[in-house]
Amino acid sequence: MSQPVSVPVSVLDLATIVRDGTPGQAFERTVAHAREADRLGFNRFWLAEHHNLDGIASAATAVLIGHVAGRTQRIRVGSGGVMLPNHAPLIIAEQFGTLETLYPGRIDLGLGRAPGTDPATARAVRGAGASLEPDFGELLAELRGYLAPAREGQKVRAIPGQGLDIPVWLLGSSDYSARLAGELGLPFAFASHFAPRHLLDALALYRDVFRPSAVLDRPHAMVAVNTIVADTDDEAQRLATSLRQRFLRMFRNQRGQMDPPVATMDGLWSPQEQAMVENTLSVSAFGAPETVRERLDTIIHATGADELMITNDVHDPEARLHSLRLLADCCGIPAGGRTASAGAF
Repeated sequence: MSQPVSVPVSVLDLATIVRDGTPGQAFERTVAHAREADRLGFNRFWLAEHHNLDGIASAATAVLIGHVAGRTQRIRVGSGGVMLPNHAPLIIAEQFGTLETLYPGRIDLGLGRAPGTDPATARAVRGAGASLEPDFGELLAELRGYLAPAREGQKVRAIPGQGLDIPVWLLGSSDYSARLAGELGLPFAFASHFAPRHLLDALALYRDVFRPSAVLDRPHAMVAVNTIVADTDDEAQRLATSLRQRFLRMFRNQRGQMDPPVATMDGLWSPQEQAMVENTLSVSAFGAPETVRERLDTIIHATGADELMITNDVHDPEARLHSLRLLADCCGIPAGGRTASAGAF
């Protein structure tokens, strides 16, 4: 085993639907991914809320979190994230209160403020309130109030939910959530796996405005990294063409399931599109174990990250699990991970 990386490493999963696949198969892939991450000692396994996307099946995020938590043993399972403006805070408190009651000490609640979809679908998700843009800070305060111990005279309570110690994270790709997380003394995760442009500025802002709280006495920043590990650099780059094709379609405003890898991207994109995709994927580590280890060390040094969240989105399920095993080994992640007494952070 290699020398351990200096921070915990966690896993983000989108329940990706591959070309000609089904949501059911995507869920099977996600469970296999989570079970292997659990066995290998990764810190967390998060699932992201998206809607009306042909290639992503994690729309009912809380339901899928429960499915994964029930099929793993140790690893923390959570949302990366639930899009708070899409839901009534009480419903989220009840859902995650239920999850925490079923799987005590293993549930994380990561929150974002984007809709996780296009405007038309966002209107469908939000229903009658779609024309209003709710204040994220107010929604967050309401949600945290439901998760806090009951107050005298409190008329509306989350049962289960109230008084449960569920870690709340703020997620973002700009300075808004960075500032709010810092002012509230909450952990912050930056979505640099698809929006790297403001990474360093957002982390600097988060640390600059951070106020110690009952949750944290110092900042705790997570950085998301696209990671694919294979036996050789060339094989990892080949596997990464599936991810490059996904982002290429996004720039073309095309939806679709994840395509298998190709030998080369030449002829599939223009020079301008190539530059856009590679810039979007600039916070990535694709390669053989030593290549990835060096790249992750560079990212940790440049950002001061307290934790990494890797994506490992590979088309072939066996190659995906192999990538996860190689990553655990090259990063020196101890099998079994940290004990529950080590806490959520």
